This record gives sequence, structure tokens and C-alpha cells, in this order.
Amino acid sequence: MSTYETVKGTFDLLPPQAERIVAVREAMAAPLRRAGYGYVETPTFEATALFKRGVGESTDIVTKEMFSWTTQGGDEVTLRPEGTASTLRAVLQANMPRAGLPIKVYYSGSYYRYEKPQKGRYRHFSQVGGEAIGAEDPALDVELIVLADDAFKDLGLRNYRILLNSLGDKECRPVYRAKLQEFLRGLDLDEETRARIEINPLRVLDDKRDSVQKQLVDAPLMIDNLCDTCRAYHEEVRTLLTEAGVAFVDDPKLVRGLDYYTRTTFEFVHDGLGSQSAIGGGGRYDGLSEELGGPSLPSVGWALGVDRTALALEAEGVELSGVEPLSVFAVPLGDEARRRLFDLVTTLRRTNIAADFAYGNKGIKAAMKAADRSGARYALVLGERDIAENVIQIKELATGEQESVPLADILTIIQEKLK
Repeated sequence: MSTYETVKGTFDLLPPQAERIVAVREAMAAPLRRAGYGYVETPTFEATALFKRGVGESTDIVTKEMFSWTTQGGDEVTLRPEGTASTLRAVLQANMPRAGLPIKVYYSGSYYRYEKPQKGRYRHFSQVGGEAIGAEDPALDVELIVLADDAFKDLGLRNYRILLNSLGDKECRPVYRAKLQEFLRGLDLDEETRARIEINPLRVLDDKRDSVQKQLVDAPLMIDNLCDTCRAYHEEVRTLLTEAGVAFVDDPKLVRGLDYYTRTTFEFVHDGLGSQSAIGGGGRYDGLSEELGGPSLPSVGWALGVDRTALALEAEGVELSGVEPLSVFAVPLGDEARRRLFDLVTTLRRTNIAADFAYGNKGIKAAMKAADRSGARYALVLGERDIAENVIQIKELATGEQESVPLADILTIIQEKLK
């Protein structure tokens, strides 16, 4: 036991669960790579102002959940609570738009929010995100939704829904905002929620409390107040999704938790996770580049929750491969056998055959127990008599069948047995 433990709201990833998490990350990234998205990686912490400006000062993330501090040099910095603002900052800083648009990138990493710890909601969490920067095209919105849908299906996930909405743009949203504020001011709400009405009234629609939701039954909806341009854009998104064979549910109250979203907004929810049902989501953020001091770059993106997706897979009973299963476990008996088998194991690995070795000078009984625990298909046993006779013993661990084969031919024999 260590004197120290993980900080509240955090956790360690250890085998075999860690390998399943890696498998989820890789499955999420694979469709993006196939669609031409390049990998980006940004620092774990950024200037605090980036998130206040990008995520929005009215959000719970900025007001309650950021891990922020002042460095020894006096800089105000924050552990990244999400990936879009950092990614867009990196794209703008590197002047990537000059190479052509759209810029299609993806990221994978850990993010940090001061949450109330519970299953599926931690203070550090893992996401894979995809961003298409610099193009206003419904097909790009749909591409990303399809890629996320493909990732979940490739993992074997089935019991999830895609919620879809439009949040309008700078032309129609201000009119709707005023209408919604007028409605909300007439409700029986606590002071904190009433303050939110004046800052970002759309966030009130996302309030999960029953006492609030019951009062929102007759609230005006953005979908009913879209301008002609936004309405046509949204209908094109819906049409393209339908033609792509992707099922979705229209959710006129879907607003997500970040201020930068415009027009297309979507969320992936899983019914097997309780209150923390969102396993991913995103939308269009056409004005964020300008908020960060850059040029006009209409963009769209999403982030998928790795940890919650792993929980969703567990809820559905979906097994992930995790660690690559061993094919061979080498059991040496004597110093010369150790040298020869270690060289063989290295050669096997270099030919993409998963192999391990009985380390620690174990006796034959302890070494064979280790071979059984390893899950390998075959054990290779080599002793002094075998070396003298130029043979090696190969044992199929599932059946116990064992045979003696020429030592010089063992690599070819193993490769043939594994075909």
C-alpha cells in the first residue's frame, strides 16, 4: 500500500480496464482518420482568458468548474475543461487557414472540471474530439455526426439516441432570446436561475430540475423562431442524415452547455447510464474564431466521452479486446535455454506475434503456472537435454497436447500453427 491516494474525483487506469479505454479511444479516432482528419495535441493548461472568452462566462464550466491558478510569473492559467477552444487557438496561432479550408483535425486527451464526483462524472475525464474549421456547409455537420455514429457502432454500442436541434444564428437568435427572457421572467425561479435569464436564457432550458422543467412546458422554442436561412440549413442537415441512414430525434430544448454553439446542435445519449446519459455531443460554432481574435471561420465539431462510452459498453455487456492475447509463452530451463528463448521471443515479437517470457528464474512448475495465467495459446519449453538434441517442446495450453519439434524450425512452425 502507498501512503498516497488519488485526489478526490480522479482515478487511475490500470490493466485490463486501461486497455479497454485505449481500445475505445482508437475506435473513436479511426473514422476521423479515414475521413482525412489530422491529429493535433495542445497543452494541458492554457491562459484562463481563452476559456472565459471561448466557452462563455455564463456557463457553469467557467463560473464553477475550472481549475485555475496564478503561476509564479503572474500568468492566469487553467487546466483545459474542453477541447474546442484550445484546438481553434492552436489552428489560429499556426495560421493554418492559409493552407486551405476546411481544416479537419481531431484530438484525444484528458480534460478537467471541478465536478461533484459520481459515476460517469469525474474531475478528470478523457475525450476524443473532431473539428472541421472554416466551412459553412450542412454536409460537414452531417459528416461529423455520421463519423461519431460509425465510431459507436464499430465499438458494438447499440442503445443510444442522437438528439438534434438548431440554435439559430446572430440574425434570429437575439429576437428569440428576448422572447424567451420575457417568458422566463414570469416563472417562479430561484435567484441564481433568474440571474442566468439575463446572461444566457437558453441555459435555463437545459436545467435538469423537475421544478424548473415543469414550468418550461409552454416555453417558446428556438426551432419555431428560426430565420429562413437557418431553417433551410437545418432541414438540409435533417435530410442528409436521413439519406445517410442515421436515425435521430428532434429535441427542440437541446442547447448543450457551452455558449459558442450556433445552428446545428446534437447530443448522443445512452439510456443505460442514469442521470449522466450523454456520451458525446457537439455542434456548429460559427462565431468562435472571431471571439478569439481570429478571422471569420464558421466551424463544427464534437467531443465523445471515452469514460462514459466505456460505461455504456459495460451496461450493454459488450466486451472489448483490451490487451492483445498472447500467442506464445516461453519457459526456459537453464541459462543457455534462457538466452536462446529470449532471442526467440524477441524475434516472434518483431514478426507481430504476441509473446512473453518466464522471467525471474522460475522453476518448471511455477513457470507453467505463469504460462496458464497468461492466456497464451502455446508454451515453448526448452531445457539442456532439448538443446543437446536440437529440439524444443511446444505445448498447446488449452488441450495439454505437447510435441517435440526441431529447434531450428520453431519460428516457421509457430507461424503455421497461428494461421
